[in-house]
Amino acid sequence: MKLILLGAPGAGKGTVAKRLTKTSGAVQISTGDILRGAVKEGSELGKQVAACMAAGDLVSDALIMRIMEARLQEPDCDSGFLLDGFPRTIPQAEALKELLAKLNIELDMAVNLDVPKDVVLDRLSTRRTCVNSDCQAIYNVKSNPPKQEGVCDKCGAAIVQREDETEEAISHRLATYEEKTAPLIGFYEAEGGRFVNER
Repeated sequence: MKLILLGAPGAGKGTVAKRLTKTSGAVQISTGDILRGAVKEGSELGKQVAACMAAGDLVSDALIMRIMEARLQEPDCDSGFLLDGFPRTIPQAEALKELLAKLNIELDMAVNLDVPKDVVLDRLSTRRTCVNSDCQAIYNVKSNPPKQEGVCDKCGAAIVQREDETEEAISHRLATYEEKTAPLIGFYEAEGGRFVNER
């Protein structure tokens, strides 16, 4: 199984990916996790990523594609992979298409998780995340609260509302998604027969 999961922030890409990995043996690949991992490892690519982040710059598409090329060739991808939140733009999708062809990997499907805006706003504004970088468990104060308020069930660290999950920040993230990422739906529909829109 080789899938791309598309959808707005809070649509449930990470949750769906985790469930699919348990049943299929495929590995979940999140660019955010890859970038953080590269920095932590201190690899040459990681040092370049760290320099971009320290300068407050976005990591370039070229650098992300180099990291993605290395990641897709790791042995755990032989059983399949789920791309969670990547690609984010049409240029990234085009670069990924070229990369997959170069690596002789055939994508099975792109799946769009279509969730109403009010549901996304509610999900994200009530989401809480563990501050422990090795844990980062996610809770929801309405549907999945921790056993003890403000404390992670798994590691005992504090859980907090991230700065990008206030209502104002979420609205900004959704506007950015509509402008830059939503056009990917049309891109993958045009690829022919390998696109599913899940509501």
